[in-house]
Amino acid sequence: MRFQRTLKYSLVTSLTFFVSLTQLALGQTQPLNVLFIAVDDLRPELGCYGADYAETPSIDELARTSTLFVNHFVQVPTCGASRYALLTGRSPLNSGVTRSNGALYGGASAISKTKLAGAQTLPELFRRSGYQTTCIGKISHTADGRVYQYNGAGDGRPELPHAWDDLPTPFGAWKRGWGIFFAYNNGKHREDGQGNKDVLQFQAEKDTDLPDGLLAETAIARLAQYSKTSQPFFLGLGFFKPHLPFVATKGDWDAFADVTIPPPSYPQKPDSQYYHGSGEFFKYSFPFDKKRPLSDQNIHDLRRAYLACVRYTDRQVGKVLLALDQFGLADNTVVVLWGDHGWNLGDSHMWAKHAPFERAVRSPLIIRVPGVTSGKTSTSLVETIDVYPTLISVARPSFKPTAYTLDGRDMTPILRDPTATVREAALSFWGKAVSVRTNQHRLITSLVDGAYGNFELFDGTTRFDPVQNLASENMPIVRELLRHIPSK
Repeated sequence: MRFQRTLKYSLVTSLTFFVSLTQLALGQTQPLNVLFIAVDDLRPELGCYGADYAETPSIDELARTSTLFVNHFVQVPTCGASRYALLTGRSPLNSGVTRSNGALYGGASAISKTKLAGAQTLPELFRRSGYQTTCIGKISHTADGRVYQYNGAGDGRPELPHAWDDLPTPFGAWKRGWGIFFAYNNGKHREDGQGNKDVLQFQAEKDTDLPDGLLAETAIARLAQYSKTSQPFFLGLGFFKPHLPFVATKGDWDAFADVTIPPPSYPQKPDSQYYHGSGEFFKYSFPFDKKRPLSDQNIHDLRRAYLACVRYTDRQVGKVLLALDQFGLADNTVVVLWGDHGWNLGDSHMWAKHAPFERAVRSPLIIRVPGVTSGKTSTSLVETIDVYPTLISVARPSFKPTAYTLDGRDMTPILRDPTATVREAALSFWGKAVSVRTNQHRLITSLVDGAYGNFELFDGTTRFDPVQNLASENMPIVRELLRHIPSK
């Protein structure tokens, strides 16, 4: 089956490329649909990224007809602020959003409830271009696109005003958005007041016993509806796993019983002011002693649990992509798979994100454009804010004005030629810290009395992990990297 689908896509890609060139020659600009898939806390630890112990056949299959970005970096290593940058196309240098999860709906950065002359967010731009826009799951920070707190308080207003035609996220037995996000089997969840805070659970038998399986079913139903109309669509589909707690089916856990899972490359605590105590992770209840550092066996079991959740989500991605094909939509749909940030999985004695280190700010990005991409891998540096202008370029929505100037770069040259370059460095932010990543180095610095200081410099010899700070003996390199940070 996989060979047949790959062969079919190979033939279709060649044909569609010819058709696209013909359309351009004739001045035709038929818009393409967009299927945007976000996966929470997804590391680039997938088969297509070289992790042969990971079981990700569906994402690997997508990569075979896409451009896979090896060096994609998010703006901020936390869910809400990273998604703010994605959806607005704004750099934290201009938006000021370097940490807040509620930036889209609270404070000076909030999306205006009043419709402006230009689109404030990516889906709004497509909606004003005549697209049917649908949000299923977590595309913005909240789990269903509505503003509620973890405990259910809130008015349920749209987190992205003017962006979505519908928000059909299914709640199932969990009854509300944050319930499905922090779900356990049988309708239980972390925020139900019953003390459910286990770090892992693998009891479910079927995919639809858990929320992400329901999200996939809902997305497939929407694709079936789209296939019966000529209106273009923008479908945002945001899967929850592998976000904590680590919950998937029993089969996903069992699948790794005999798999050799490598330990963290550098598990030692770094001598860095940007190190944190993994508070998000350690607030959960563990089935073993929560001493620090964790034992080698405990680290192995937690890494196994994470990979089991990735396996579960990969299967949901596969179902949706298969439906896209079966409903005859694949040849006219841009597909983006994006991880909202990376995740420390015992690396540098850390768990979760919330740090300007390599493992927290590097995440998967895979883009398939019919007639353009062909299963190539690119090592070119790109940022999350580059997605917005790229989708405008390749999907050709008719409405172009934006409320703010887009800070990203169009990645279309890389989609056509993986060796192309659109930026010399990728910037990430965490509070007052700024991280500059080039092909050779990562500089982390922070503002001190209006000037940059507290320099930490790492390089590719340790996979950019914070193993040894090279800054003091390499100040010329530090000064060279600082020039990539705009003065604003």
